[in-house]
Amino acid sequence: MKMEWVKRLLSGDHFAASKLISMIENKPSKTPEIMRSIHPHTGSARIIGFTGPPGVGKSTLVDRFIYIACAKNIKTGVIAIDASSPFTGGALLGDRIRMGDYSDKEGVFIRSMGTRGHMGGLAEASRGAVKILDAFGCDLILVETVGVGQSELDIVKEVDTVIVATMPGTGDYVQTMKAGIMEIADIFVVNKADLPGVDLVCMEIEKILDIASKDNAWRPPVIKTCATKGDGLKDLWEAVDSHRAFLEEEGRLEERRKAQIREEIGDLVLRRLKEEFWSTWYEEAKILELVDRVFSREIDLYSARDLILERIKREMRRPF
Repeated sequence: MKMEWVKRLLSGDHFAASKLISMIENKPSKTPEIMRSIHPHTGSARIIGFTGPPGVGKSTLVDRFIYIACAKNIKTGVIAIDASSPFTGGALLGDRIRMGDYSDKEGVFIRSMGTRGHMGGLAEASRGAVKILDAFGCDLILVETVGVGQSELDIVKEVDTVIVATMPGTGDYVQTMKAGIMEIADIFVVNKADLPGVDLVCMEIEKILDIASKDNAWRPPVIKTCATKGDGLKDLWEAVDSHRAFLEEEGRLEERRKAQIREEIGDLVLRRLKEEFWSTWYEEAKILELVDRVFSREIDLYSARDLILERIKREMRRPF
């Protein structure tokens, strides 16, 4: 049955894209087969990520990007991540409501996803969802993070261009960005530029870039926008195009995507190791014995870790 959904996806079936994303969200055991089936059909889409603190207008920026893409007849997919309730696991999925004007428009696919406790500003299934939209034939995929600030660094693992949005009146946010988001941004957007203090925020970012980007081949531009009015969106679109052209020089795009693949393989291996070994051993008598030995100060935590790793190595050396 899954192969039938994949065939429908590759033929451009909108409902099949929704169905397959739901499968990887709700039934992770189906994910490997789906990903194997669509993998040869991925790799063509341009992927842009929007991140930054809550309230800076990321959804409105994405909404405007959809508008521009529609005007250019660019098939566009949107993955908008919303925070999940820590109690029910559910999410408001408000981005789907805010972008509702495009939900039934041909050539536009919008999907909201809850984080379901996943850290880093993204949902655990977001990588798979991006691949599904790529195989679906989207030329442009926009990924909007949940809006939790400096912890949103996972976005760089999934997209070609990272847009970091901020706004006047966010206090010391620009200062706190230094150690994290400043390092992953390809483009900075100072949104709500009709508010007082916009030039000061731009100047602060530029000062940091004078140091942080001194030896880099690409210096992130700082774009002022007022997304609700559409101001500055043409400049932002052109900045994204410029970054794409930069990536296509000297094999940078290939290098970036290979680094993402390496990172994803590592994540998948670690997750599988956890599923195969730790989840089955967690309540074992030998593990509980190690806990007692650490508690009684007979051994330390790192020694316990090494003993468990030795056991994993022995298990992996056993013949099939």
